[in-house]
Amino acid sequence: MKTSRVLATATVVAVALLMLQGPLQARADDDPPGRVARLNYSDGSVSFQPAGEGDWVQAVRNRPLTTGDNLWADKDSRAELQIGSTSVRVDSETSITLLQLDDRITQVRLSQGSVIVRVRHLDDEDNFEIDTPNSSFRILRTGEYRVDVNADGNETAATVWRGRGEVTGGGASFVVVANQRARFTGTDELNHEIEQVPAPDDFDNWAFERDRREDRSESANYISPEITGYQDLDENGSWHYVASYGTVWTPFAVAPGWAPYRFGHWVWVEPWGWTWVEDEPWGFAPFHYGRWAFVDEGWCWVPGPVVVRPVYAPALVAFVGGGGFAFGFGTGVAWFPLAPQEVFVPWYRTSPGYVNNVNITNTRVSVTNITNVYNTYNTNTTNITNIHYANQHVVNGVTAVSHDTFVNARPVATNLTKVDFKQIEGAPVARNLPVQPVRQSVMGTGRPTAAKPPVLVMNRPVVATRQPTLPRAPFEQRQPSMNVRTEAPGKAEPLRSTNEPPRPSNPVPRPGETSRPTPTQTNENRPPIESGSNRPEMNVPRPPASRLEETSRPTEPSRATEPSHPAEPSRAEPVRPEGSAPRPLAGEGGHPLVRQAPPVQERPELQRSEEQKFNTWRQQREAAPRPPQPHAAPSPHSEPRK
Repeated sequence: MKTSRVLATATVVAVALLMLQGPLQARADDDPPGRVARLNYSDGSVSFQPAGEGDWVQAVRNRPLTTGDNLWADKDSRAELQIGSTSVRVDSETSITLLQLDDRITQVRLSQGSVIVRVRHLDDEDNFEIDTPNSSFRILRTGEYRVDVNADGNETAATVWRGRGEVTGGGASFVVVANQRARFTGTDELNHEIEQVPAPDDFDNWAFERDRREDRSESANYISPEITGYQDLDENGSWHYVASYGTVWTPFAVAPGWAPYRFGHWVWVEPWGWTWVEDEPWGFAPFHYGRWAFVDEGWCWVPGPVVVRPVYAPALVAFVGGGGFAFGFGTGVAWFPLAPQEVFVPWYRTSPGYVNNVNITNTRVSVTNITNVYNTYNTNTTNITNIHYANQHVVNGVTAVSHDTFVNARPVATNLTKVDFKQIEGAPVARNLPVQPVRQSVMGTGRPTAAKPPVLVMNRPVVATRQPTLPRAPFEQRQPSMNVRTEAPGKAEPLRSTNEPPRPSNPVPRPGETSRPTPTQTNENRPPIESGSNRPEMNVPRPPASRLEETSRPTEPSRATEPSHPAEPSRAEPVRPEGSAPRPLAGEGGHPLVRQAPPVQERPELQRSEEQKFNTWRQQREAAPRPPQPHAAPSPHSEPRK
């Protein structure tokens, strides 16, 4: 009898613990990606459509872009995206979709226009694919590439200045090597021509100049180039040494009353949920990686240890009261930046391994401390009172706004709610953020625009060699299942508003390359791994084996790394895909704008034709001067691009 009672009691306790931990924990497979794209430059009319939505808005700089998002550069317009050290340049009248973007896959749909891609780092497990209406272009090495799709969508051109790519479509596969331009027409069967690389046009020269600027980056000496947005730090701040933190970065000039996470707005980006978008042009890397410290009466950004690929976070902050402050007129939201060595506990569902990774790649913190804080949050459903946060006690370090400002993506700096510092300083920090988004949370601050791709271009399917993520449903349809904790928050902390007149609250409806590892990555400098079964899963990112890495920084990169006469066979002939075979597309129920590339078939007559084309290209190349390179002056003997 006693044994039965003990077993029954143990069962009840175990079930209770599982229920308690449920809102925070998730399987590792359900973790959000560790990478996003950043819109860091736009000129002219550039439009953005969030995944699943039908409306287009003006693109906003520093908005994180992820799977399913669409971008359109209108006539006489250009844009640039950054994904770690990779740059994607978008030319006039170009439509792209991020079919999939995660830790290992970058799959871009190019239904019309031109893109130039500079890939600085590519691991063996990475897959970078540009899908066009008649073929799929897979990047196999680091280098510079351009892909063009004509207005009718029946011709694709792939240019390789440096690197190596593979085009698949129409039952055939073709390798395109350095100093080649290949044109493909047809759909059911590709017609293929090999050309010399033409002289750079205006789009090429613009992209090459952007590359030269990035190659001179001083910031790459102090942080991983896989930190998205590091390219803008040099021109907007300076690096210096602080004894307590090492090398830190301080912005040159900020507005009066500036504090981290104050001059910007909140948006809802799935699967992370609430995401910060900073106003300053440099405001991406310091708000999604590292930590902020208040030193000598000023703020400085403290990057974490240099790792190959740090994990992106939507905002490295802690919420005071968990978004449940009472300001007299309604509920408000208050937050402050996390300081070095402080643990970030996500407000979205993650696995324990993810919590480890997002912290140890962004600050120097031991796994023991992560475990202790994680367990504290995971066993307290409301307020955390036994963890000290440095920036919560910095005067003017906490930012507070009304619920209406927060959920409607309104500018925070012009809608601040002042609260008594003593109340903020002593307020508890809660584990949950039970603030539900509205549609404006998803659309952001971009103004509605009529500039968007033609309907034919928007609905034009592309050819791919792998199955991308299915399109996201519209906001209204997916809201009930959004990744936000819904357990009831603790009692709102009563804070008195000192500058905003009383007004009714707005209720939310119920019905979103890198350099090699530095010494900081050696085993002796990694956080200690605990023993025992009570710690979270440890999954420290390790330096992966790269196909080809550029190491010449900050000087101009050497062009000798890609020989003019490749050692391996470089014929643009039908070949089998390198490495493992791509995962086939699903037949029924796949992405509605993606068609499966037909299986590659061996055709002797096509191989003979391609051999003749290659030999002709080779003879022309040997007889002509060396074609222009992305970072070299154009050759006067090169033919202009058509």
